[in-house]
Amino acid sequence: MLLLVGLIAVALVFDFMNGRNDAANSIATIVSTRVLSPRYAVAWAAFFNFIAFLIFGLHVANTIGTGIVSASTINDQVIFGALIGAIGWQIVTSYFGIPSSSSHALIGGLVGAGVAHGGVGVIVWAGLGKTISAIVISPTIGLLLALLLVLIVSWSFQDPSPVCGSGWPVLPRMGMRWGSRCMACAVWTRSAV
Repeated sequence: MLLLVGLIAVALVFDFMNGRNDAANSIATIVSTRVLSPRYAVAWAAFFNFIAFLIFGLHVANTIGTGIVSASTINDQVIFGALIGAIGWQIVTSYFGIPSSSSHALIGGLVGAGVAHGGVGVIVWAGLGKTISAIVISPTIGLLLALLLVLIVSWSFQDPSPVCGSGWPVLPRMGMRWGSRCMACAVWTRSAV
């Protein structure tokens, strides 16, 4: 029972570290531009984080649970090692100001703990390869889509519509709200562990 309580405590610390990283991504724009107050923005992000599994399912959680290392290798010690490794990495990268992903830190911790427990043979290379490919491809696609979106928005709003009370045109405010919803849902898809 003590081991279970300890694992839950360590998982909650990891979850805090994960949320600390992801919260800024999810609400920074809508708070800094005063589209929503911080209180509403946090509630907004929490709601969309919570309902995201209804939209996206549990694919990431399934991959991490069974597609990175052999499911037969997973036990309390491996989970503990993976979480401690991910927390340690988050602390180091945070201290030095290096951007990092909690989900990728967890995957690295899981691989390390799994290999330490059962050897290199426990790695599910197809799942790990898919994950590593996504780590490289995803930012590249994001960069290209962001560039396209910036071009579209800058061309579209050269002569903006009437301004709202907060100083932002109506259409961009609505776009920021939708973008915030999408970001909150997308953050959950990586955090559904």
